[in-house]
Amino acid sequence: QVQLVESGGGVVQAGGSLRISCAGSGSTVSSYAGGWFRPAPGEEREIVARISRSGARTRYAEFVKGRFTSSTDNAKNTVDLQMNSLNPEDTAVYYCAATLRITMGLSADSYDYWGQGTQVTVSS
Repeated sequence: QVQLVESGGGVVQAGGSLRISCAGSGSTVSSYAGGWFRPAPGEEREIVARISRSGARTRYAEFVKGRFTSSTDNAKNTVDLQMNSLNPEDTAVYYCAATLRITMGLSADSYDYWGQGTQVTVSS
């Protein structure tokens, strides 16, 4: 069983960049499929990015495609989310999640382990 802790959130101006990390303990994060989520109107959490086991494949929501990149750092046992060209609409608490299931699920229900979230605020 893995425990997840996010870090790296903060305040950044529009157009800027931020990198948030999800550190795993108790298990190797590359053994899990991972997801990044944030709250959305009408639903509890919307998918932002997905990453397969070992980080071989990634998928992104249309609204972050080309701006956000998720990757696995095996040395640090983290999954990271590099966020570029941020805009105020990206302001949210970002959560990382993990599952031992093979499929990179789109919904929050597909993930079994969650971090506590990290706040990202983009000022205009």
